[in-house]
Amino acid sequence: MIVIATNRRAFFDYTIDGIYEAGIVLQGDEVKSIRAKQVSLSDAFAIVKDGGLYLLNCHIAPYSHAFDKKDTSRQTRQLLLHKKEINKLIGAISRQGLTLIPLRMYFNTRGFVKIEIGLAKHKKNVDKKEQIKERDIKRETMRDLKIRL
Repeated sequence: MIVIATNRRAFFDYTIDGIYEAGIVLQGDEVKSIRAKQVSLSDAFAIVKDGGLYLLNCHIAPYSHAFDKKDTSRQTRQLLLHKKEINKLIGAISRQGLTLIPLRMYFNTRGFVKIEIGLAKHKKNVDKKEQIKERDIKRETMRDLKIRL
């Protein structure tokens, strides 16, 4: 598995409840641009529309050597999941007020572009501060243990 892009901000801003693997419909030279790692998932999110799952605000830069110079960098792209998984996600989103956030994009073993979609709930500022405090305490204890050894 070759990781192309990760959304590190998602793990800080959201609590991830479930992770799903989805394919993505790409057009033209987008795969070549993805191989060059010209992808950003920072502002991206997924929505359910007409019984399908769509990725919005995912920036894939136009391929530099492409013949067609249309700018389709932030267009809506369809995500490919099984119907049962889509129905499960629709239920979770509507009942619990969760959102779908892309966590990372990668090539699988067969060479297809896949996206990990996380079922996420937005954290409050208090939760973020507690997470930072816990991380600092853990870092200090590890430092103390290292000095003692």
